[in-house]
Amino acid sequence: MIKKIILLLVAATIVGLFFHFDLNQLLTLEGLKGSLDQFSQLRAESPLLIIGGFVLFYVLVTALSLPGATILTLAAGALFGLSEGLLIASFASTIGATCAFLVSRYLLRDYIKQRFPERLSAIDAGVKKEGGFYLFTLRLVPVFPFFLINLLMGVTAIKSWTFYWVSQVGMLAGTFVFVNAGTQLAQIDSLSGILSFNLILSFVLLGVFPLIAKAILNVFKKRRVYKNHTKPKKFDRNMIVIGAGAGGLVTSYIAAAVKAKVTLIEAGEMGGDCLNYGCVPSKAIIKSAKIAEQIRHGENYGLENTTPQFSFKKVMARVHQVVADIAPHDSVERYTNLGVEVLKGYGKLIDPWTVEIKLNDGTTQTLTARSIVIATGARPFVPPLPGIEETGYVTSDTLWSKFAELDEAPKKLVVLGGGPIGSELAQSFARLGSSVTQIEMAERIMIKEDLEVSQFAHGALIESGVNILTSHQALRCVARDDKKYIVVKHNDKEIEIEYDELLCAVGRSARLTGYGLEELGIETNRTIVTNEYLETLYPNIFAAGDIVGPYQFTHVAAHQGWYAAVNGLFGNLKKFKVDYRVIPWTTFIDPEVARVGINEQEAKDKGIDYEITRFEFKELDRAITDSATKGFIKVITPKGKDKILGVTVVSEHAGDLIAEFVLAMKHGLGLNKILGTIHSYPTWAEGNKYAAGEWKRNHAPETVLNLLEKYHSWRRG
Repeated sequence: MIKKIILLLVAATIVGLFFHFDLNQLLTLEGLKGSLDQFSQLRAESPLLIIGGFVLFYVLVTALSLPGATILTLAAGALFGLSEGLLIASFASTIGATCAFLVSRYLLRDYIKQRFPERLSAIDAGVKKEGGFYLFTLRLVPVFPFFLINLLMGVTAIKSWTFYWVSQVGMLAGTFVFVNAGTQLAQIDSLSGILSFNLILSFVLLGVFPLIAKAILNVFKKRRVYKNHTKPKKFDRNMIVIGAGAGGLVTSYIAAAVKAKVTLIEAGEMGGDCLNYGCVPSKAIIKSAKIAEQIRHGENYGLENTTPQFSFKKVMARVHQVVADIAPHDSVERYTNLGVEVLKGYGKLIDPWTVEIKLNDGTTQTLTARSIVIATGARPFVPPLPGIEETGYVTSDTLWSKFAELDEAPKKLVVLGGGPIGSELAQSFARLGSSVTQIEMAERIMIKEDLEVSQFAHGALIESGVNILTSHQALRCVARDDKKYIVVKHNDKEIEIEYDELLCAVGRSARLTGYGLEELGIETNRTIVTNEYLETLYPNIFAAGDIVGPYQFTHVAAHQGWYAAVNGLFGNLKKFKVDYRVIPWTTFIDPEVARVGINEQEAKDKGIDYEITRFEFKELDRAITDSATKGFIKVITPKGKDKILGVTVVSEHAGDLIAEFVLAMKHGLGLNKILGTIHSYPTWAEGNKYAAGEWKRNHAPETVLNLLEKYHSWRRG
């Protein structure tokens, strides 16, 4: 900070001296004409000294954003001629502009980043991708003040070298015009005579040229991508969607809603992983496990503690019944009635417009479409541990069918993975009678959450009976004497842990093979590589859902489905970039952990000047009535402002409570708006209002309150 203040003082001093000694008079057209003979004589006597001094003065004027750079460019032509003047002015102006750019970055970027972190991040992302292109366009048009471009670009993340060479090339045309004019200085009466309307129009057209060139290049790029393929003259469908999970269902639903002819291809169960193996069955078993835990701790509700009596097989039967009850929402019949053609089979891309479908009845069908959307989802990742295939394992996909036949929960269950899925299932099976050991290689479970949230979750799982082993690395699985063991390493020591069942919950990997991606050269890197419009290498082939990322959530897949449908059907008219700014997620342990926006650790990593507002649920009436006072709301805001940057809720119903904050962030509403909204009493949602009230109380206007106190005292006489 001290260095920045010193730099500001030095710059201010130089600027003050510049005007104090009337040096600005030299940088007028009259001043230049009046001193030209004197400078010409000095140049003849000491050419190198004058050139060096001129360059230094030009750099200084430009670096300090002082008025007069245009006059100096004219002077370069008048003093040194066209060739030498162009060389001197071009390098001096670019070096000076780069200095101004670096000063702006040093003085302003951190401040702007703290004040407007989200906006600057979005700008940085755009600059990283095409910053040089847009800087070049701006440099070609002298209508835009160059000193302003220098200062504004300094706030962005564009590389210094990129700024320098793009400026050097981009300003060359304008520099040439002024240097050439300077060689005829005697005939110039005003600067407006140089920049005539026609000349400015020429520069504008020159600036627009890169945009036109880019559009033309995109056309050639598309032709190059498609050059080995013959586009059909007509198409069987407007859109084909491969995969009937959340992403594919939403895509096909929207396509049918706007009266497009759409075919949805799915070989397995409609509804994808979420309905059949993930969100729905896991939440069903979480509910049963929670009821069992409440019975076990009946004293919390004025009842007697009782050992819950249940059949594990019936619990699993209920899970399957819940899936069956929800299945009609995603069924073939429903989507057929909505106008979607549903084909049961495996779809494979033959060319950018053609899909071959191997139907489940053994026949094959081939269809063409203008747009194709790949939404094939992801599968559980199974770590390649030696012996794991021989000893056997289950995943979040397969446990529902395998465990459905068990009379009781596995006696010894090892859960490999400390993320949301592993934590949810570890707690549930512990509550249903399994002796659960959860193994996590990282130093804590739920590593993406704040430390205190992770610790809270750790405590909740321990209380439910889970044995958590963090900083334990799984090495191999072995079978010995009719028993199975997983060998882990901790503090350079190997430990054997016996289990009956091993549940792998270490993440999910995108389904990338078998769909013709490799044959078409569509790039993959753990997921399908797409641009911000969800386009793959081929602009008519899109991808949505877990196969794309960056968030493997059902609601994000549905969110992407909208963009895939609209861009695929109407992209020739208008394309939409996917908006990932406000993404909520919930881990359904008990109590639940829900989050939207950044957490405290991310705020620190981004260098944001933030503050924390907390509300403890032990203060909420409804939480007290439900004997569920554990947890809190944690809101992150910029220093002194009520703008919501992120929220973490740890409590019962946290996944529901977070929705109000998601809405507020989406539409730019601050905590004051939440505070001013009526919430029913007594409800869990009141916690959101009280959190907003905590912020307001911490920012009470003390001066105004002191004056009010005196006013009321005066009124009392």
